[in-house]
Amino acid sequence: MRGLARTTGPALLWRVTLAAALLCGIGLLPWLSRTDPALTVLKARAAERTPTPEALASIRAELGLDQGPLHLLGQWAGGLLHGDAGRSWISGEAVLPSVVQSLGVSLFLMSVTLVVAVVTAGAVCARTLWLGSRRRLGGRRHSGGGAAVLAALPEFLTASVLATVVGVHLGWLPALGWYGPQWLVLPAISLGLPAGALLGRLLDDLLPGAFAEPWARAAAARGIPNRRIAWQAVRRCVPGLLPNLGLFLVGLTGGAVAVEQIFDIPGLGRSTLQAAVAQDLPVLQAGTLALVLLAAVAGGLFRLAARLTSGPALGDGALPTLHSPAPPAPSRLPLLYGGVLLCVILLSLARDPLALDTAARLQAPTWAHPFGTDALGRDVLARVGHGALHTLALALGISAFALAAGVLLGLLPRFSGPLLDTLNAVPPTLAGLLVAGVAGSGAATPAIAVAAVAWVPLSAHTAALLLQERATLHLAATRSLGAGRRHQLRHHLLPAVLPPVTRHALLRLPAVALALAALGFLGLGAQPPSPEWGLLLAENQPYAERAPWALLAPAAALTLLGALAVTAAGGVPIPRRLRRKRRPDHALTVTDLRPAERELATTGAPPR
Repeated sequence: MRGLARTTGPALLWRVTLAAALLCGIGLLPWLSRTDPALTVLKARAAERTPTPEALASIRAELGLDQGPLHLLGQWAGGLLHGDAGRSWISGEAVLPSVVQSLGVSLFLMSVTLVVAVVTAGAVCARTLWLGSRRRLGGRRHSGGGAAVLAALPEFLTASVLATVVGVHLGWLPALGWYGPQWLVLPAISLGLPAGALLGRLLDDLLPGAFAEPWARAAAARGIPNRRIAWQAVRRCVPGLLPNLGLFLVGLTGGAVAVEQIFDIPGLGRSTLQAAVAQDLPVLQAGTLALVLLAAVAGGLFRLAARLTSGPALGDGALPTLHSPAPPAPSRLPLLYGGVLLCVILLSLARDPLALDTAARLQAPTWAHPFGTDALGRDVLARVGHGALHTLALALGISAFALAAGVLLGLLPRFSGPLLDTLNAVPPTLAGLLVAGVAGSGAATPAIAVAAVAWVPLSAHTAALLLQERATLHLAATRSLGAGRRHQLRHHLLPAVLPPVTRHALLRLPAVALALAALGFLGLGAQPPSPEWGLLLAENQPYAERAPWALLAPAAALTLLGALAVTAAGGVPIPRRLRRKRRPDHALTVTDLRPAERELATTGAPPR
């Protein structure tokens, strides 16, 4: 018990400090952004009212703004200790009941979304499970192109298409409101498809290592049913994904702003964003506090579940490694996807993305405009191609930073655990508003905001895989031979963790690009007429029925980027003349040492 108190005490203090710092930063948002909160509140209450000095002075006196932000923070925190989160600066209603109601709506939506995500993940992994349970997997490495396409689908685009086609034209399901189970289906599908594709791709990446373990071969030899072997393989891989699943669900609870807006759902993400835009500090602080508490509880529960599902082997150092020394088989698909994307960019270079032609508004694809035109008569091909240069460069830079930061902080789970739980509770839109309040709006604002939260899932993935890898048999043998921590980290832990985490980072590359452009559309970065892909999606969304080509072109480019990023993780074929000469037979590598260490650990005899 004393050891548990020594480990949980500092972590709890660190978590409370981070949450307090976040809430204080939100409380200082109007003053950091150098705006008059009285003017913002007045516009939110009545946009047509003239902001006279008398009206502004009345609002300042009503809200106590003249006493400064520290007084307001202390007053809000003092009321919170007595169960009172204050009253909304806009509506005047009590904050706590509305936040609890919005949180319940979001949690209900996330529970149904989880069902859709699990079904989607099962569909992504179905072929690997079928082949692996029948010992037909061999050296197969799934390219993940289909999962990448699903994971790269913009949530608000999927929601718009489902609401328009299924809800309005076909009339199968309601498209607006929140009145019963039928209103849950379309939003849950919009959120669950990309989430399930991402989780399924991560699980599919671990399954070949599970099916290669000795227990799977022994079970097949003893005639164990294939479905039981497949289930045990999933159970073997799930502990490495549970912490990431918890982060994902919490992130969706606060980050499903666009979907809640499209379907008119009174969720916590939507209400928090509206409060941030209107600078309604009591609602914003209470909503953020609810997300932070949810992140802390969910993170702790999922980490506990990961330890319990691993069993006693996690502490005994008896787990086999899920990392296979054989690299994934190279694929030519990245060359195909990259070639198509490169052709689009090259064909667009000679075109002007800003040229207006009002006589050719919303024109269908022709030889003169292969991708058609938008509502202002601008060439969509030119805008997609020119937007690719800026969007891809910035997304690649942020993804590289997120990968490095995620791996480094994943090596320090006691320090990074509370930090990633706290940051994961902050939606990218709110992070963009906070960054804009400190640094001002500009081209760097969305990059800083997205980079601040992009490393969180990669760090959780790294920590979970390291926990599994440290309990493996070959690492226990390495320690018994006298290997130090630096040797274990360099030759065993990092080679086991970096490949799946890198593929995870590549899978999130399209989401990074979309988050950048979404923040720019909110006025926190690049402004129209910039040809960023996310701006193209947002600008052409109102014309989806009249000119679907203007919306499908940037969406196709984004999904193509996702397929390219994921398939490139397995490598591309290298011509023989460019390959390195084969190593001499006597050259000993890390992958050669693992079978020797395993045989020494299991039999006690030196390898033959």
